[in-house]
Parts: sequence; structure tokens; C-alpha cells
Amino acid sequence: MKKNTKFLVLALLVSFMSVGVYKIFFEAPPLVSESYQIPSQQDSMNPTTQLTSALKEKSELNFTEAAERTVNAVVHVKNVATTRQPRSLFDYYYGSGETQKAIRGAGSGVILSPDGLIVTNNHVIKGASELQVTLNNNKTYVAEVIGSSSQNDIALLKIDATELDYLPFGDSDQISVGEWVLAVGNPFNLTSTVTAGIVSAKARDLSGSDNQFQSFIQTDAAVNPGNSGGALVNTRGELIGINTAITSQTGSFVGYSFAIPSNNAKKIVEDLIEFGNVRKAVLGVRGTDLNSETAKQLEIEISQGFYINGVDPKSGAYKAGLKKGDIIKSIDNIRIRKFADMTGYLSSKNPGETVTITYLRNNNERESKVTLDIFKVYQIEDIGLEVSEISKDQLQKYGASSGVVIRKVLPNSFTKNDITGVLITKINDKEVYTIEDVKTIIKNKNSEEPMLVTFLTPKGQEKTYVFR
Repeated sequence: MKKNTKFLVLALLVSFMSVGVYKIFFEAPPLVSESYQIPSQQDSMNPTTQLTSALKEKSELNFTEAAERTVNAVVHVKNVATTRQPRSLFDYYYGSGETQKAIRGAGSGVILSPDGLIVTNNHVIKGASELQVTLNNNKTYVAEVIGSSSQNDIALLKIDATELDYLPFGDSDQISVGEWVLAVGNPFNLTSTVTAGIVSAKARDLSGSDNQFQSFIQTDAAVNPGNSGGALVNTRGELIGINTAITSQTGSFVGYSFAIPSNNAKKIVEDLIEFGNVRKAVLGVRGTDLNSETAKQLEIEISQGFYINGVDPKSGAYKAGLKKGDIIKSIDNIRIRKFADMTGYLSSKNPGETVTITYLRNNNERESKVTLDIFKVYQIEDIGLEVSEISKDQLQKYGASSGVVIRKVLPNSFTKNDITGVLITKINDKEVYTIEDVKTIIKNKNSEEPMLVTFLTPKGQEKTYVFR
């Protein structure tokens, strides 16, 4: 009996071992896999991935509140030219006759205060005999020009009204590429038009010249003739730019439009109110953008930033210790990739303000505080030229000991040639060193006596002209 029991236990043990071997070596293990399922409506209420979060945010994006806040604060500006039409030979010879008005241009403007301050572009109001402003409720007012800057393409108007809807300036430094924006204006005389797009670039330079504003917000929101001077706002309805220009071979929108950043427009408006002109703040440095080619020529590894090629003596930058060869990387934590980044930010600052400059010297990062200087310019109205001061180092390049440099030829200039960069060394045989010298000589000149102006070209050619 015991012998039979041993055989039974042995048989059972062999059977269990056989089943175990089969399970281990012959039976396939269960598959473990991850499946991606399209979430159900209930699941989509609580998205857990970045993709579904982004889709949810986009689906909730709503421009109606921003549009409602903006549309009543944007006005239609009409540039009216007044002429007299002679009705007889007597009217023709004596300048009388019937007064006629004609619309010579139109644009947009943004109300900045409840009592009727309005900002627009200078090119919208240029040459106007009269300016008519029409609100979104169809009320029309005659506007007064408080001040304007052709260089910055900004004008400030005033209408006699109260309790108006208005848009305060927002902070354009805080906008990001890819951010949604609205353009509000009056294209093709279609009043109260709202278009949407994104910020496609910042600090865009269109002019290629130091004489004009050159740090625009670029957007793909549709802007057409008539939008100039209108509002660019973010989705919260904050004014972040003044729509100013488009680039097009046809004159109509082809995908890109440009706006003056609100921080710059705000500074220009405040200057026009307080001083009657725009005061430009400067670091006191000269230089160039960095890219791969210039970095190779300069034998440096950095391909972004502003390379300092010279520092003006007595400037804030000189006093702060900046030198030739330094590379400016940021100002007040605003990244500087190119010259337009730097000029765009500095254009929002006032002379006398202090900024923090982060720069590289011999690949070592440093930081200095610089007090901004005022960029002194003066317009000699009698001959239609704008001049500014230059340093002794720059004068030496001309072989001159005195002079102010022509930086702009005005529309009423005695010449149609571009003579920017030419020096004025003497006025009425008196040497000029500063803007104040020029002002003093012109102020003390008898209005009936001629004015003698001596010019010196960069090539050393000197000529004196008599202006009567």
C-alpha cells in the first residue's frame, strides 16, 4: 500500500512539472500595450495633455470683448483741403472767390482721454487745411492739431467733447510673437472695421535709416489704406500699437502690416504735450548689428547683439565705462538682438533716465547703469535743414575743428539733393560747435540781412552759400 502511494505522489509531481514547463516555454505571455484613444466628450472636459489644453484654449478664444472695448474709441479722421474757386477775373487777381472743401485723405485715430485727446499718424493729417473727426456714433467734430512729429509719424489731435470712450496705452514690451491681436480702423472709408491676426515679428526695421522710427510691431492682421492711425489691441482690449504702414506693391494688404509700439507712441505723445517736440534719449554709442558675417570679420563668436564701435566722450555710456568692442546683450532685461531692438526700447525712454546695460567684454558678462543723454537737434527753417551735434572724433574725420552735421533735409529745403552727413562749419563767418551756437547766431541775425552758411563735405570740399 505504501508502495502504491509513493507511485501516486510521484506521478502527480511529474504531471505538475510538465504543466509548469509548458506554461513557461510554450504558452505566449499576454501582450501589454498602450493605446491612444480619441477622448470622449466627457474626457475632453478635463484635458490632460498639452495638445488638448491648447485646443481647449483656442476654442475658448473670444475677440468680442476686446472689439467692443475698442471700436468706440477709434475714430475716422478726414484730411480736408480748403481752396478758393475764383468766380471772375476780379476774384482771380485779388484772391477772393467761393470757398470749397475737398477730402484729400482719410485715416483713423485713437481716443486717449475722455475729453478728446486723439493720437493718429502724421501722414494722415499732413497738409490739411481742416481736420474732421467722426466718432463711431456718427458725430463729427473739427479737430485741432496739438503737436506732430514727422520723424516718428505721430500726431496728437484734440476735439471739443467730453465723456468719450477711450483706450489707455498698454505695455508693448510685454507682447510676444504668436500672440493674437486685433486691428481696428476705417479702411477704404469702411468705418469701425475689426480684423484679427497674430504678432509675426517685433522690432521690425523698415526705413534702413537712422533718421526715421525703425522698430515696428509686425502683424498679419489685415490693414489697408484708411487703417493708418488706428488701434492695435491685444485680446484684453489693451492698446499695444498704432497701425502705421503696410508693405505692398499694389497699395493694399498682402499679408503684413506694421504698428508703432504703444510704449513708443506714449512717450511721443507725452513729449508733444509737455515740450511741443519729441526729445530723443541716446546711450552715446556707435556700432553695428551682429550676424555671422560681421562676427567672422570681428573674430568673435557671438552672432546676436549690438557691437560698440565707438563711444562718444562725455556721454552716459562713456561715464559708465562702456568701450569699443563691448557687445550689448540686453537693456533693462529687454533682449537686444539687433540695432532696431535697442533703438526701439530707447525710443520709449526719456533723457535723464537710467537704464541697466548687460554687455559682453572679452566673453565675460558685465553690467553697468547708464544715464541717457538727450539727442540734440535743431531745424534751420530758413534753409530747410535739420542739424545735430557730433563729437571731436567725428570732426577729425572731416578734418574740421568745428561744425554741426546735417542729419535731415526738410521738405522746404533749398536743395532737393540728399546732403545728410555734410557739416555746417560757419554761419555768418562765425564758427559753430553746438546747437546753441546755431540758435544764437540765427536769433541775433537781422531778418533783412542775408545768411552766409559754410558747408564741408566728408571729402573735404568746402563751399559757402548766401541765403537771402
